Amino acid sequence: MRRQLFEADHEAFRQSVRAFVSKEITPHLRAWDAAGIVPRELFTTAGAAGFLGMAIPERFGGGGVSDFRFNAVLNEEIMRAGASGAGLGLSLHNDICLPYFLELATDEQQRRWLPGIASGELITAIAMSEPGMGSDLAGMATTAVDQSGQYLVNGSKTFVSNGINADLVITAVKTDPRHPHEGISLLVVERGMAGFERGRNLAKLGQHAQDTAELFFRDVKVPAANLLGTHGQGFAHLVDRLPLERLSMAVSAVAGARAVLELTLTYVKDRTAFGQPIGSFQNTKFRLAEMVTEIDIAQTFTDRCIQALNEGELTAADAAKAKWWCTELQGRVVDACLQLHGGYGYMLEYPIARAFADARVTRIYGGTTEIMKEVIGRSLGL
Repeated sequence: MRRQLFEADHEAFRQSVRAFVSKEITPHLRAWDAAGIVPRELFTTAGAAGFLGMAIPERFGGGGVSDFRFNAVLNEEIMRAGASGAGLGLSLHNDICLPYFLELATDEQQRRWLPGIASGELITAIAMSEPGMGSDLAGMATTAVDQSGQYLVNGSKTFVSNGINADLVITAVKTDPRHPHEGISLLVVERGMAGFERGRNLAKLGQHAQDTAELFFRDVKVPAANLLGTHGQGFAHLVDRLPLERLSMAVSAVAGARAVLELTLTYVKDRTAFGQPIGSFQNTKFRLAEMVTEIDIAQTFTDRCIQALNEGELTAADAAKAKWWCTELQGRVVDACLQLHGGYGYMLEYPIARAFADARVTRIYGGTTEIMKEVIGRSLGL
């Protein structure tokens, strides 16, 4: 089914992104996986090419276009290349962190940070999760004590994507421990601040090229000028931006499912067993028919969510529907496609093996499938 989401400008942008990914990312995937991190130059190269901060005003060096379809194109091309680990940092920078700076930062903060975010010289991250906290933000233990003109931050965060490379870390902190939600604020902790330390680059099942770190704060003095948004409204700020984050993940999940389906189609046409291509077996046909149907249906819903986002109408419940359904679909598709590869699917030299490992976390980060169902259930008045 022909998609009706994109216009000529988006397709021209897609061709540029595809060329960029082919030149700047694909040749380095194995090396970056082994290193557990992408070089900072990937961000500056992407920034110079116009693939960062598309929504940042032109006066700050951005694209000046607030249209999530461009973000979707970038995410789809990253997934098409099987580069989710290497490309996740760019999506995090554009889709998840940037909206905080665009919507909550003061004029002074925007002048200070947005040019570097657009150029890739300032890499961003967001730190919410803590050891033992899980999805319960109200249970965070990282504190920030207001000391007239600065905050004294103590605590730790974990599972922070871009955590090693990041220059600006949007950090959720407790500014008033008496209140579980109203006592949360957001501070931007900057590289080089005394007492701000990075722990391990965590070893993960998949997404190996994405640096995922532990962060530690020991009496870090963060200027009050680095408060992002309103003091005590951090929880509300986080909740308000979760639908966009979850839609971004849904977009990547559908694109990832389609990518592994396409490489599997090629495989089953070329691979023979019992004297014929394995794609000619009825079981193979039926499994692929089921997958392509589900992917097309998920694509249609996700495209509609993108339109709703651009129109300012995306709801938390619809974003949760997209996130849980599409990531679960991605998991089913990569598992079925690996099965169709037989023993070769278990070999890391085959892209399907990396896709299988990379996809598993999508049902966890950004809110687990179970949390998504809770969000949807509440929207029903339950």
